Amino acid sequence: MIGSIFSLLGSTIFILPFFLLFHHYLLLLVPFILVMTPIYQHILSLEFAITEINRNPNILPNDTLGFQIYNTYFMPSWTYRASLELFSTKGQVIPNYSCDMQHRPIAVIGGPTTEVCLQMATILSIYKMPQLIYGSTTKSSTKTVAALHQQMFPIMDHQYKGIFQLLLHFRWTWIGILSVDNDSGDRFVQNVVPVFAQRGICSDFIETFPIIDSNSIAELVEIGLEMYLVVIKSTVNVVLVHGEIYGIIVLRFLSTNLKSEDASLWRKGKIWIMTAEMDFMSLPFLRNSDLVFLHGALSFAIHTEKVSGFQKFVQMKDPILEKEDTFIKLFWESAFECSFSVSVMEEENVIPCTGKEKLEALPTSVFEMDMTGHSYSIYNAIHVVAHALHDFHSSMKEYRTRGHDDKYVVQKLWKLNEFMRRVSFNNSAGQKISFNQNGELETGFDIMNWITFQNLSFLKVRVGGIDSMDSQEALFTIDKNDIVWPRRFKQVQPLSLCNSKCHSGYVRSKIEGKPFCCYDCLQCPHGKISNQEDMDECFQCPEDQYPNKMQDFCLPKIITFLKYEETLGTILASSALFFTLVTAAILWIFIRHQDTPIVKANNRNLTYALLVALMLSFLCSLLFLGKPGKVTCLLRQTAFGIIFSMAISCVLAKTIVVVLAFMATKPGSIMSRWVGKRLVFSIILGCCCIQGIISIIWVATSPPFPDADMNLVVQEIILECNEGSVFMFYCILGYMGLLAIISFTVAFLARNLPDVFNEAKFITFSMLVFCSVWLSFVPTYLSTKGKYMVAVEIFSIIASSVGLLVCIFSPKCYIIVLRPDLNNKEQLRRQTHRKI
Repeated sequence: MIGSIFSLLGSTIFILPFFLLFHHYLLLLVPFILVMTPIYQHILSLEFAITEINRNPNILPNDTLGFQIYNTYFMPSWTYRASLELFSTKGQVIPNYSCDMQHRPIAVIGGPTTEVCLQMATILSIYKMPQLIYGSTTKSSTKTVAALHQQMFPIMDHQYKGIFQLLLHFRWTWIGILSVDNDSGDRFVQNVVPVFAQRGICSDFIETFPIIDSNSIAELVEIGLEMYLVVIKSTVNVVLVHGEIYGIIVLRFLSTNLKSEDASLWRKGKIWIMTAEMDFMSLPFLRNSDLVFLHGALSFAIHTEKVSGFQKFVQMKDPILEKEDTFIKLFWESAFECSFSVSVMEEENVIPCTGKEKLEALPTSVFEMDMTGHSYSIYNAIHVVAHALHDFHSSMKEYRTRGHDDKYVVQKLWKLNEFMRRVSFNNSAGQKISFNQNGELETGFDIMNWITFQNLSFLKVRVGGIDSMDSQEALFTIDKNDIVWPRRFKQVQPLSLCNSKCHSGYVRSKIEGKPFCCYDCLQCPHGKISNQEDMDECFQCPEDQYPNKMQDFCLPKIITFLKYEETLGTILASSALFFTLVTAAILWIFIRHQDTPIVKANNRNLTYALLVALMLSFLCSLLFLGKPGKVTCLLRQTAFGIIFSMAISCVLAKTIVVVLAFMATKPGSIMSRWVGKRLVFSIILGCCCIQGIISIIWVATSPPFPDADMNLVVQEIILECNEGSVFMFYCILGYMGLLAIISFTVAFLARNLPDVFNEAKFITFSMLVFCSVWLSFVPTYLSTKGKYMVAVEIFSIIASSVGLLVCIFSPKCYIIVLRPDLNNKEQLRRQTHRKI
């Protein structure tokens, strides 16, 4: 059996299997700069995977895999050259001039930079060469190119969603963005920035750093330092970095130079969020520079599992015994800072390499013993090719049975990509490896937290991830308690905001000329609240609630009405009942002394009617107390209007009767015929009927009803009787006022009549009190709110009724009860003669 060959070029691997008697080369293309010791692990993972497969009789029992490696130096010209050499005669770059089909690679593994992947695909797709890409690329523009490569990098959209969810999770809305200066970086900015803006994340700056190549060192220093100063001076605490594998070299180089120029700026630690395309890289002159700028950084990485046996394989590498590995001695000298050259060892300060140095003793900044994300992708890519070859070999048995020779089989190797796209297996670490319909690896991303140490080592701890559920969705997880933050934040979760958040009770106000996440905070207008941070608008509380003093919460309004139990209600109710009893007592006194001259002289039936009306007026005030209901609302104003009209009409009747009685005593007067019960009855009935008609019209057209006023008092829901028609309410009051004015006028005109027949003076004074109460009622009623409006009306009812009761009946009660000697006909006659 003849072994097959893998070819590794720069960042790209070409893999060739050997069939039974034929050579088939596999090639790896990588932009590999020898002094970058971390990249040597890519070669080791390639070698380890091939060794593992060749020792496994279940995968390719009759074949042996080999490889070739090409270095592209991160340069397009070298990548194109390496690609063209596959289709040229050995040692000459003459495309399409190669007849050695047996030694032609059957697959290419390329990466890790976007440029290498795209440049490689430009050439190889023409020749239908199967390709595996372990760098990130955008979807190919043509179906032919897309069908000929498998992407060992997970679905890019999942990483973008993961970055977005990470920023939202920690509420980092004020960030900076660094992207590589190429088409990949431009696409990243175009795809990510608009999505961020839609969810309230904005950037203080969007800067680019140059691509590393052999001609860009001066440009890198000039542009890079300018870019880094923008980053460090910015107020953002979080910087999103989208770069290539060499991105950390740029950041490390710039942070080292800035430290020497301005230590105060260098101490402003930032939280770097790095995409999975980046990996730790270093150059010899950066070897001894500290890694403090990476402490607390977060990076996305291709999901990896620990590959059993890899560390042991690496530890067994011996630069003395490894004759075929042309890289190991160069790596060894660079990693351990020693030399195998005898001539160099004679120089001063040169340490000779013994080959016994331990790789595990190296700091991780020089060499990582655990397989990195890119190395893991290469490892999986080799296994994908091996499993695809196994399936391809099985499918070719049918052609061999038909008499086709192995040359025919070799010519069909371009179909290998179809088999690679369909493979599905578990690698030695137990992870399932398969591709979706677009040729993208179905796996997720890990979120790593970087912890650095003074010995130039670092540790990457998994604190979360993006688990691929299907081709459309991804599940984001993060454990913030496990995250170590940059030292200046003292292990407190950092904030990254343009300005402090607007607390509840305030609303954001945009600042002209600044990004949308920079704003002022304005307090909510009166009557409105904001119950969350950074709200764009305040809003009204529901009708049954009101804002608290901080305007950040709605409190339930208190339901209020004039209750019997509260102090004011108790006082008014007690007053009404007290004066009702007083009125009843006066009525009892007058009934008991109904045959006395003073009671008879004042028309006792009319007096009884007036006392009953006053008693009812006191009682009707109780209708205004308590929770409003349908019945009480209908009766309140109508009963009050009719009862008071009856009381005033009684007073008016008494006044008219006094006047007519005095006039009837004159000889020959015709007024004697008007003095009698019918006149009194007509006056009372007529006045009450008019008020009754007004009340009926009111109830029939727009009756009062129970209502709840939620806006009159901020903190209260006032249960009240809605008058229905305010006009009719004031008609009732107006009519009572008219009766009171008429009664007052008549009494005033009759005030000088003899006292023995006359109550005019008392009536005049009582009506003066009555009118004063109700004139002051109107402005007071209109200026009060809620239950106090009701209290004002009850007080006015009681006060005006008391005014009538006291002014008219207190003198008579005084004579009846305390001076009965004055309550006789002789005394009345003497007073009458004296007056005349």
